[in-house]
Amino acid sequence: MSKTCLIAIGGNSLIRAGERGTIDEQLANANATAESIAKMIKLGWNVIVTHGNGPQAGAALLRSERAAGETYTHTLDMCVATTQSEIGYILQRAMEKQLRLAGIDRLVTTVPTMVVVDPKDPAFKNPTKPIGPFYSKEIAEEKRKTLSWDIIEDAARGYRRVVASPEPKEILELEVIKRIIDLGIVTIALGGGGIPVIKTNNSDIIGSEAVIDKDRSSALLAKGLNVDLFVISTDTDRVYLNYKKSNQIGLSKVSAAELQKHYDEKQFPPGSMGPKIESAINFLKQGGKNVIITSFEYLMDALEEKAGTWVVA
Repeated sequence: MSKTCLIAIGGNSLIRAGERGTIDEQLANANATAESIAKMIKLGWNVIVTHGNGPQAGAALLRSERAAGETYTHTLDMCVATTQSEIGYILQRAMEKQLRLAGIDRLVTTVPTMVVVDPKDPAFKNPTKPIGPFYSKEIAEEKRKTLSWDIIEDAARGYRRVVASPEPKEILELEVIKRIIDLGIVTIALGGGGIPVIKTNNSDIIGSEAVIDKDRSSALLAKGLNVDLFVISTDTDRVYLNYKKSNQIGLSKVSAAELQKHYDEKQFPPGSMGPKIESAINFLKQGGKNVIITSFEYLMDALEEKAGTWVVA
């Protein structure tokens, strides 16, 4: 039996710092990510890919707001749905190309995925999830005043809009994803953390105005699939304490308990690295096996414990 790995890549891995986010840029970045994943598949891993959509969902919402006078608008859950298709298409093209170049005969598919959230989740009253582009402080303040946006400084790279990010409770397509993986198909799923939905008392499904953190929902999916390895891809080579300060320290291998201690000491911002750390810890607490946090450039080295941060139970 092949070992199974779930790789959660960020929306910003498709739109790098300083880029406009054109489709050509996203395709180039997707190919670089897919090349690393194809190398892992060649080693015998069965892979599920999940992805973020922060920049893309923000752009979709902005398009909807600006075109409101001319066409129908999209709610936030619909923006997540459209970006699942958009990013899935980009990643699927990239994966198929890189598998072909690596001489690997594997099918690739994208699964639109809904995730149930609790309408009473306190996150709806405390938005924390960054979406859309980075702004200067001056522009961000103007948008806060004119558009009533919630704004935070994000990882010392600028200011971004934040929206509600409730906890994922249930992945509705879990059984579908299991069956596809059993067929040996490379699966792209849970885009943008999943389309946030609410189940009514009579089991109807309605959309929810939110964006689910993709690392939290990826941890839920990884546990549901009982994967051997959960990889959280980010824009740094590993997890750092005192990030971007003169005394920053990189972590190579750390226990869940030690990582929890650093988390409790407020080392990891809630809108960026924080959810990744929470997800790694929760996955291991629920019986998960191993977690790697790194960027896709270091994925192969991380598998050999030469890079990245390994988190163990």
